[in-house]
Amino acid sequence: MIATLLAGLVLLSAGDIPVKDGEKIAFLGDSITQGGMGPTGYVTLVIQGLKANGINATAIGAGISGHKSNDMLARLQRDVIDKKPDWMTLSCGVNDVWHGAKGVPLDQYKQNISQIVEKAKAAGIKVMILTATMITENPNEPNNEKLAAYNDFLRELAKEKKCLLGELNGAMQKELDEREKAGGKRGKLLTSDGVHMNPFGNVMMASGVLRGFGLSEAQMAKATDVFLDIPNGVSASVPITLRQYAALESVAAKEGKSVQELIKAAVDRILSERK
Repeated sequence: MIATLLAGLVLLSAGDIPVKDGEKIAFLGDSITQGGMGPTGYVTLVIQGLKANGINATAIGAGISGHKSNDMLARLQRDVIDKKPDWMTLSCGVNDVWHGAKGVPLDQYKQNISQIVEKAKAAGIKVMILTATMITENPNEPNNEKLAAYNDFLRELAKEKKCLLGELNGAMQKELDEREKAGGKRGKLLTSDGVHMNPFGNVMMASGVLRGFGLSEAQMAKATDVFLDIPNGVSASVPITLRQYAALESVAAKEGKSVQELIKAAVDRILSERK
């Protein structure tokens, strides 16, 4: 179904990046996007991925924790349109579903999102719609099953409004499957709590946005190299790169351990040898 919907979008030739040097990109969203503005967040990685391919763009952070489609619509003018970006990415849907009775029903969500896209385009802003990421890393969890209809609408709207589409939900499910096959245990493979991204989740999101912008595989490889070698890419308190952490993760999986268990065993061994 996703492939059929994507076929109707305006297709970019491989490597034809529509974002141009000097342009501004507003990232409208919730806490995931707010966190994405951090040193290793997905917003920062998108900008660095573009820079690795010769495009110097500027990010405008417009993510606020807890916000749903109605909140984003209410502040669209102030936080996006008034700042005159060339582009806007829209990440919305997790809280609309996750908040349950205080969330936003699908019919109202459709109206809110449609208005956000229409108002942005009317202001001359080019839009990329991002499918919503997951609520827990289990695709069969009831909230994820409910979220599927919201994402189906986003895909249809991108086709109807001729917007670019960043297929983040599909990318997340695929990445989780691959990590699980490699020995990982779902729960915190891409997230810190089932919803908010860990370093690998931020890479997954940034990659999805960059692919939405039409980066070729060669261009994605350049971006990925930048992602993997960011100093303190895992945590400010653990001064190793994401590439180094990935290597640890691979060793840990072969030993049937988590990275934390592997590191603890190594620390215990070092301390024991020093006695």
